[in-house]
Amino acid sequence: MDLYEIRGGRLDVIAEEAEHQDLSRESSTMEPYNVASARGGRATRDVSTFQRFSVGTNESLRFEPCEGSSPSPTGAEDGHDDDNVFRERETESEIVTTRNRLQGKVAEMENFAGHLEEIFLTVEENFGRREQHLEQHYNDVLQTLSQRYDERAAALEDEKKSKLEALYRQLLACGQALDASKELIETAQEIYRSRDKRLFLKTVMPTIKRIEEFAKEETDLTLSTQLEFNTPLADLSDVKTMMDSINVVPAPSAPVINPQMPNSATQTSLRVCWSLFSDDTVEYYELYYRPVLEDMPADSTCTPHVSKVKVKETHCTVAELLPNAQYELWVTATNTTGISPASEKALYMTVPSPPVIKQRECTSCPEAALIRWESGNTNPVDSYTVELSEMGSDGTERGVTESIVAVPTCQCLIQLQTGRRYLISVRAVNIGGPSDRSDVITVSTTGTFFYLLEDTAHPCLSISEDSFTMFYGDEELPISAMAFDDNTFTRCVAVLGDLIPVRGRHYWEVEVDYGTEFRIGVAYKDTERSSYLGANNTSWCMRHILTPSRHKYEFLHNGWSPDLRITVNPVRIGVALDYERGTLSFFNVDLEQHLHTFHCHFRNYVHPCFGLDNPGALTVHNGIEAPEYTLF
Repeated sequence: MDLYEIRGGRLDVIAEEAEHQDLSRESSTMEPYNVASARGGRATRDVSTFQRFSVGTNESLRFEPCEGSSPSPTGAEDGHDDDNVFRERETESEIVTTRNRLQGKVAEMENFAGHLEEIFLTVEENFGRREQHLEQHYNDVLQTLSQRYDERAAALEDEKKSKLEALYRQLLACGQALDASKELIETAQEIYRSRDKRLFLKTVMPTIKRIEEFAKEETDLTLSTQLEFNTPLADLSDVKTMMDSINVVPAPSAPVINPQMPNSATQTSLRVCWSLFSDDTVEYYELYYRPVLEDMPADSTCTPHVSKVKVKETHCTVAELLPNAQYELWVTATNTTGISPASEKALYMTVPSPPVIKQRECTSCPEAALIRWESGNTNPVDSYTVELSEMGSDGTERGVTESIVAVPTCQCLIQLQTGRRYLISVRAVNIGGPSDRSDVITVSTTGTFFYLLEDTAHPCLSISEDSFTMFYGDEELPISAMAFDDNTFTRCVAVLGDLIPVRGRHYWEVEVDYGTEFRIGVAYKDTERSSYLGANNTSWCMRHILTPSRHKYEFLHNGWSPDLRITVNPVRIGVALDYERGTLSFFNVDLEQHLHTFHCHFRNYVHPCFGLDNPGALTVHNGIEAPEYTLF
């Protein structure tokens, strides 16, 4: 039977038992409830709304309404309503507890079935390797025996040839001896029959001498070779060794660890895979890993601790690791014969920690938002992904989440739609995958929104906790007590605001007291810190001066101001910056009155600037929509 059929069959049985237990428990708990309702109670909730669940082989838990129960036939009310509600809640709680318990057991059994499936595949792989190993040994033995047969047959053929040649030579010698004997006999007979006595006397002696010499020669009548063939013992020791090795599994070869795949890690775990490019039989693998410390000297003796995991599969998930850390891994294979050589070492990375959005440094306007964040990781990451989704009126996420991928630095300028609210988060990405998302911030595109840059503030200024109000105290600090750096204003008691670098229209408002002397406007980022706002060609501002006779207002750029008189002192001043039209306008918000407009082609992005010339306070209001009277 297939493993999947076994797994499905077991889970179906579990599902039927769970359903049976659920229905029986439901009927037992519903009985007192129905009795109580029949006695005179109005059911506060129909028991038929309880839920039961079933389990499919390859599905997660599925909940279906229980159709078996019906409401109580009586509808009278009595004093038992509270008891019925309490019993109903107890029944619901018991059902939920039982359901969760069974759900956990089913999940455990599904995990176990998955593990059995992996073991099944491993057994199949080992069987295949074992079968190939046996077949290879069988072929090797047959090849060796065939080679021995060929060698023995060739030796027998050579021995046969040598025997036949020896017999043939002996046969020739016998033939030659017979021919010589025959010739002597015939010669002797001729001499004997000869009637010429003189010829007889002349030839008889030599003939007798030849006969005597021939008689003296000994003829070898023994066989020159043996009729039996030599049967030497065959050396089959190597065959015996091969036959014995059939039952001996060779030690495995070195595994090959795979390079890290994308999305194969979490913040604290790594999924490692490797391969065995041979037919070796393996009982288990041992995966070794240790962190790679980049700042550790090469000759240091304090090497990181090496951890080890034993598994039977060709993959493993290593847990309890450091986020955004590099690990060195290698693996060995083991069977009954021995341990393989270690694989080559591979480098894996865990997923980074979530970035930390620096909300005080994030700005926005009706067309875009500039989001800044900190990496939150010691080691560098490959890139960042910014995720944003539109926010509904009820404060929840609405619509599809959009992603801006492969952001190389810790800031991103995002184009947005006007008059919307967005939920924005950031993820850090390396080869292991993306991190968890950062804390979500809310960005509104109703108006321009920015914070005051405290690192540019004059030492006499104090910035409120929300970074929207600046204070200039009555106590004068001595120069020696002031801490200046290259970015702070040193002469003008002022501070810059952080403005998003988008060439569009921006609007914000400033609230001041009647008795406060101030300077408000815009300035380039590199405006002189040792100069007053409006006294150079890198800043434009509206200045309020208190004189004994009146409130005086100047609109300064490069130290020059037009001759204007404002009769009603503005308390809330609107500032409208339009990059495309090249204008900077000021308005009395309370009267909706236009005060003055600078016309200038801004070569670079400008920052809002705010200054106080005497002790007082100034509050910035931003993130508000520009009024219609400013759009002239």
